[in-house]
Amino acid sequence: MCRCLEVSASGYYRWLGRAESPRSIRKKRIADKVRDTFKAFKARYGAPRITQELIEAGIPCSTNYIAGIMHREHIRARNGKGFRYSRPVESRVNVSANLLKRCFQVDRPNRRWTSDITYIWVRDRWLYLAVVMDLYSRRIVGWALDSQMTEELTQRALKMALGRRESKPGLIVHSDRGVQYRAQGYQDVLLANKCRPSMSRQANCWDNAAMESFFSRLKVELVYATSFESISQAKSEVFEYIEVFYNRVRRHSTLGYISPAEYERRCA
Repeated sequence: MCRCLEVSASGYYRWLGRAESPRSIRKKRIADKVRDTFKAFKARYGAPRITQELIEAGIPCSTNYIAGIMHREHIRARNGKGFRYSRPVESRVNVSANLLKRCFQVDRPNRRWTSDITYIWVRDRWLYLAVVMDLYSRRIVGWALDSQMTEELTQRALKMALGRRESKPGLIVHSDRGVQYRAQGYQDVLLANKCRPSMSRQANCWDNAAMESFFSRLKVELVYATSFESISQAKSEVFEYIEVFYNRVRRHSTLGYISPAEYERRCA
């Protein structure tokens, strides 16, 4: 083999017995850290967020470097597909103007909130999750989970948010034109707290893009990855995802890859 490759036998044996290079050792050490971080965050983090975790742990690296390691190790974060929206029924009762106008960047908390409802399959039935988000920090400030998609569901989520935050008159609360948001009881809660209702235009999901983005990550990182066997399990997992992981731990790209709670703390 040495003759065919035109190298000396002594040089080959020196190469064979040579100690591992510092670069190779570093690559293996970072690869171990990537696997540990990926597992710790339950396959929810891709290269950008894993990079931020390693940098904060004192390991300098770039997103492309981590992406290369993940590709070689066949590590891939969970991801989903785009949703298809069915044509909605025309809504005229208690329909509000679109005050938000896709202005998702806010300079102060409790100025613009957005809300919506999504579905979660539990063994043999649907559960319905209503959520309220503060667009300032993308923090989930109110939520409610129930087996029925009623006006009470959206009211509970809104009342939780109002009880947690110090809202002021003029707060914009945005939603779609769903019957639960157009219901008189929900509108009365907004009026009693001097909130300004805002609604997306008909058949335009992009008017509530921030909330759609949250639901997309919730489905990919929790719902599609878990087989819920009971309502109590679903409630426990949703609580852990929202209150423990998303609000306090998950790095949000819009916030410069820090969590909503940390963003509010730094900007306080």
